[in-house]
Amino acid sequence: MQRYSAVFSFAFMLMVSTAASALLVPAAHAASNEELFNDARIAYKNRDDLSLERDLQQMQAQDYLLAPYADYWLMLLRLNQSDSQTVRTFLAQYADMPFADRVRGEWLKGLAKRQEWATFFDELPALKRDDAGVSCYALEGRAIRGDSDALAEGRTLWMSTAEQPANCLALYDRMQKNGALSNDLIWEKFRLLLADNKVSPAKLVAQRISTMDAAALKLLDKTYQNPQQALEKKTLSLKTRYGRELNLYALDRLARTQPLYALDMWQKLQASFEPAEQDYFWSRLALPAALSFYDRVPSAALDKEQMAWKARAALRVSDWSRLLNTIAEMPATQQQEAAWRYWKGRALKEQKQIPAANALLVPLSRERSYYGLLAEDELGDVLSAVPASYRPTSAEVEAVSAVPGIQRAMELQRYDMRWESRTEWAAATTGFDDKQMIAAAELAARQEGYDLAIITADKTTSTHDFSLRYPTPYREIVRGFAKEQGLDEAWIYGLTRQESRFMHYAKSGVGASGLMQVMPATAKWIAKRMGLDNYQNTMIHQLDTNVQLGTYYMRYTLDLMGGQSLMATAAYNAGPGRARRWMADQPLEGAIYAETIPFSETRNYVQKVMGNAYYYAHRLGTKILSLKQRLGTVGGGGGVMTTEEAEN
Repeated sequence: MQRYSAVFSFAFMLMVSTAASALLVPAAHAASNEELFNDARIAYKNRDDLSLERDLQQMQAQDYLLAPYADYWLMLLRLNQSDSQTVRTFLAQYADMPFADRVRGEWLKGLAKRQEWATFFDELPALKRDDAGVSCYALEGRAIRGDSDALAEGRTLWMSTAEQPANCLALYDRMQKNGALSNDLIWEKFRLLLADNKVSPAKLVAQRISTMDAAALKLLDKTYQNPQQALEKKTLSLKTRYGRELNLYALDRLARTQPLYALDMWQKLQASFEPAEQDYFWSRLALPAALSFYDRVPSAALDKEQMAWKARAALRVSDWSRLLNTIAEMPATQQQEAAWRYWKGRALKEQKQIPAANALLVPLSRERSYYGLLAEDELGDVLSAVPASYRPTSAEVEAVSAVPGIQRAMELQRYDMRWESRTEWAAATTGFDDKQMIAAAELAARQEGYDLAIITADKTTSTHDFSLRYPTPYREIVRGFAKEQGLDEAWIYGLTRQESRFMHYAKSGVGASGLMQVMPATAKWIAKRMGLDNYQNTMIHQLDTNVQLGTYYMRYTLDLMGGQSLMATAAYNAGPGRARRWMADQPLEGAIYAETIPFSETRNYVQKVMGNAYYYAHRLGTKILSLKQRLGTVGGGGGVMTTEEAEN
């Protein structure tokens, strides 16, 4: 008994001694929410679910607002091992979170892989987003369960040229085996893919043709690599469907860069093609092309985009009657687009049909857009001021800042999780009225989230805050380089807003970087011209260096384009050579030049930049010009002139 008492006494003394020592040693460092969240991101990336679970538990204990994202990542890692009730509980718990629908989509795919069709179809109606993988599984599942219409409905998915997940191939195999995927549909998709220059997917589609072999597929590679040589050496047969499709592809590729040569070759080969194939190529050759090309193509053979180019061809030569007729041939929904409402109004005005013109232009002029500004010009109110802006109260901003989704969005922005931040922001602001939108934009601007501020302020319909739609951050830097280069500050801001929404760390898919989205190779070339001997590629992300390089290039393109900011804007986006090639032989109204830019990306870019510049001039108090004056007149024969010069 004494032995046990001695042991107990020793243990008790050790415990007391340890406790006393603990008072003298600082407590272990408690991880912050930021550390836990970053660690959770790493754990998710490494598929370490145990570490992720520990991080989640600590964030939940501290009631961290981004803890649901760690729970979301953990669910994705364990989704295939989770039973249906566990997943349903998770989805119910986070029903209002943007990521819930992604979890539902991934769960549905797992159910389909395991052939759990009853649960799959029970849950499918709750999926909100479009997911090609789920759609393909749904059609395949319906077919397996005996739905005779499912495979026929799969033709819509088949005709899409967008990249699709691998499980769609099983659906298409089933469709082909059951006759729902005919050879005509296979050829049709083959042609669509080639029109988009998607050669690898086109080869996969072509392999569904029973007569296709490796040698035939190599001909496609040769046609892609050198279409002119393929045509001149006559290596492409005109006696087979495949050979004719390759000839059409080669001619189409040549038409993008050598339209006259392509036309000459086509006229030699045309008789070897079937009538429908001839109609197809004429429509491709005429996109964009001279108006005379469209005389050879029946309007019924033209799709929506080709109808737009037929109208632009009439516009290019100021054939207002032909323009009106072409707009009338467009689908009703296309006629209601702002572009065609404006140009129809212009055409009516040119034909002295003023009441009919005003019936279109007056309502359009109330829309705060590029075409709305042009419509306002036509009505004569060319120098009207921007409407007064609504300024949110502190209480309104505080009310918005208390919305959980807004809080999560701002916190995610801090971690540079831009996609997740925007998704949260969009979900949180859904249903906001104009004043709430403006308050949310103000909150974003205060946090220097200028992209969110602009996107949100742009959504208002009747009450606006133009200071949030057209913010002027980094004013001292921009003003300094504008003065150094002798540039219109409103134009610089208009271009920068379109390039990066003032997010100086922005990087495009093609590598353009920084506030003014300068390409690395262009930046290096500019730096050499400027004599910046110490320039390094990393400097492109420095705010002042980026603006210095961007404004220098703006000045350079402006000088190349004879001082015409419209063409210089096109040159900044697509290169000076293209901007010049898009000119006409005769002087061209700036709005017509912009409307007939062949690249839709550049066309939209130019229109938005010039519209932005109009609004920024009002904001900055610089020289006020109407949009039409800003667009000017593009001179023919290689020269350019301003509107004022054209009128004198």
